[in-house]
Amino acid sequence: MINIDFEVLRARLISHLRAEIKDERVLATMSRIPRELFVPTDKKHQAYEDRPLSIGYEQTISQPYIIAMMTSALELSGKEKVLEVGTGSGYQSAILAELTRLIISVERLPALVKTARELLDKLGYDNIKVHLSRKKLGWQLEAPYDAIIVTAGAPQIPVILLEQLKTGGRMVIPVGSQYDQQLVKIKKYKDRNAMQNLGGCRFVPLIGEDAWIGD
Repeated sequence: MINIDFEVLRARLISHLRAEIKDERVLATMSRIPRELFVPTDKKHQAYEDRPLSIGYEQTISQPYIIAMMTSALELSGKEKVLEVGTGSGYQSAILAELTRLIISVERLPALVKTARELLDKLGYDNIKVHLSRKKLGWQLEAPYDAIIVTAGAPQIPVILLEQLKTGGRMVIPVGSQYDQQLVKIKKYKDRNAMQNLGGCRFVPLIGEDAWIGD
């Protein structure tokens, strides 16, 4: 087996991201987390390429640049309770956990819930709760949230998720077709929602009520 110096590759990726991402807290966090542990064995050599990778079950671990941009857009100070919709491999969960107080993460695929829980527990993250999602999007039992991050593309901004967001909170979500979306940041106010387009992206479809219909 070829020996791979993941630390060198990780540092090279962070240097690459720094050209576009100015949030040093996010970059510092990503420089500490071993992304190679969150990808399948046959893709570990690609762990620090700036592109999405398949993790099985027709799901992906997102491109590092997109992860960094979405995380930065949440404007985390360290005290928030954050809802993550789409646990996937658990890599985004780990990044969020190092940047704030509590992460509630939901995932609709039982196999991914199991593997993410096991890996995050092994890495010592005690401020992440991973749940198998229900029919309704989000996790209403722990609402409201200071921030929400959605790692799958929705046809529109789900009202049910906005209802779980605190006034003054931020949500970042891909919105568009099943094949390409625009990354949207929403800040919730008492009488309105301010929206900002962060650019084009491509995510797997968000399945659930107020989103795409799936199995």
